[in-house]
Amino acid sequence: MKYRIVIAGGGTAGITVAARLLRARRDLAGHIAIVEPSDVHYYQPLWTLVGTGLVPRDVTVRPQAPLIPKGATWIRDAVETFLPEENRIVLTSGESIRYDVLIVAVGLKLDWDQVPGTREAIEAGVAGSNYTFDTVLKTWEGIRRLEEGVGLFTFPHTPIKCAGAPQKIMYLADDRLRQRGVRSRVTLRYVAATPSIYSVPKYAATLEKVARERRIETVYRHTLTAVDPIKREATFRNLESGETVAMRFDFLHIVPPMTAPDVVRESPLADAAGWVDVDKHTLQHTRFPNVFALGDVANVPTSKTGAAIRKQAPVLVENVLQFLRGEPLTARYNGYSSCPFVTGIGRLVLAEFGYDGEIMESFPFDQAEERFSMYVLKKDLLPVIYWNGMLKGVL
Repeated sequence: MKYRIVIAGGGTAGITVAARLLRARRDLAGHIAIVEPSDVHYYQPLWTLVGTGLVPRDVTVRPQAPLIPKGATWIRDAVETFLPEENRIVLTSGESIRYDVLIVAVGLKLDWDQVPGTREAIEAGVAGSNYTFDTVLKTWEGIRRLEEGVGLFTFPHTPIKCAGAPQKIMYLADDRLRQRGVRSRVTLRYVAATPSIYSVPKYAATLEKVARERRIETVYRHTLTAVDPIKREATFRNLESGETVAMRFDFLHIVPPMTAPDVVRESPLADAAGWVDVDKHTLQHTRFPNVFALGDVANVPTSKTGAAIRKQAPVLVENVLQFLRGEPLTARYNGYSSCPFVTGIGRLVLAEFGYDGEIMESFPFDQAEERFSMYVLKKDLLPVIYWNGMLKGVL
């Protein structure tokens, strides 16, 4: 098979880019292939609210087929090998596809096996995770059962998607415990590998205040290394001293370590850390000019969020079209990302920033303040924008 453009990955980034390309160039219809094995598509940002019973899980998943843009060919398979020197990929079926331009949008890998005991703890019902469709209801079950003891909330030592999600769930858990009148009997503790509560100082100040006022303990520079579901004990490594610390829990929210998918890490496309090596402004590969990447798998130094993809997609599309015309690449991505920090039921801090933490707020008020309007934006408006705008290439 041969296509002008092959898009590896049919998640948020892949579908959005395909839709934008076909809107910009109708003559590309029939010449774009999307390689994606999954027959369902998830809207992951709502899993924070699913994990505390505020939104039903079923609204976060839809069939993949209707989302494939008209004019794109869906190849329901996965990439087995990237061969950029030969301008082709090999699928798990063994079939080979050649391309003029390759766009890599395969997301990242949740590496549960880095931390022994995590799968067993979730299966035993003493832990949950908002990071997969299959485990998010375990979070809600665990919070509902928590009457006393310790609730632990973790953040690993690797880059992760939606870096705010590990703490959003603990603020919502705090509200749920208060609603039931048991908060005074429960210790909530945030144990993170990061050096502070958040990397952007403006929003970190608000989040530190929220944690302090709600009596949430914070422990930094500690990463989860093992879980014993029988003893209900989590082991952490102090990233500064190397010492291990064991903490007992009654409920554990697990954020697994995350890496680039194996197919990327083992390919010529990877940088030293395993991510696709692209120019942070043009999103073009640093060594293979006809390869581009965006979303979680790209090594751009900003947060891995859907909001980042929304700003990366038009830049990448413009640059791909310029590349096909043999023109210099002029579109520039400024590192924009966003994190809607749910700080409680009906409260949200909307963090928006670019490279080097530059503040890039959209509204004419201080977005570091908790607001009900921003909570409504996340819960009710952003999903509509996603399904009906972003994935159709219009927003």
